[in-house]
Amino acid sequence: MARKNIWAGFVVIVALCLPLAACKDTKTLQENEQLKAQVAELQKANDQLGSNLETVTAARDELTKENEALKAQLKPKKSKHAKKTAHKKHPTN
Repeated sequence: MARKNIWAGFVVIVALCLPLAACKDTKTLQENEQLKAQVAELQKANDQLGSNLETVTAARDELTKENEALKAQLKPKKSKHAKKTAHKKHPTN
C-alpha cells in the first residue's frame, strides 16, 4: 500500500510539473524571440554607425588635405632682399 502511495504522489508531482515546465519553455521561447529582435536592431544600428564612420573619415581626410594646402599658402615666402635691421647707436663719450 505504501508503494502505491509513493507512486501516486510521484504521478501527482509529475502531473503538476509538466505544465510548469511547458510554461517555462514558452517563457524561454518568448525571451529568445525578444533577444533575437534586439540583436537584429543592434546589428542594424551597428551597420548605420559603420556607414557614418566611413563618411566622417572621408570628410576628415578631405579637410586634412585642404588644411595642408592652406598651410602651404600661408608659409612666408623668402624675399629677395634681406630685411635691413636698425642698429642702435652707441653713445659717444
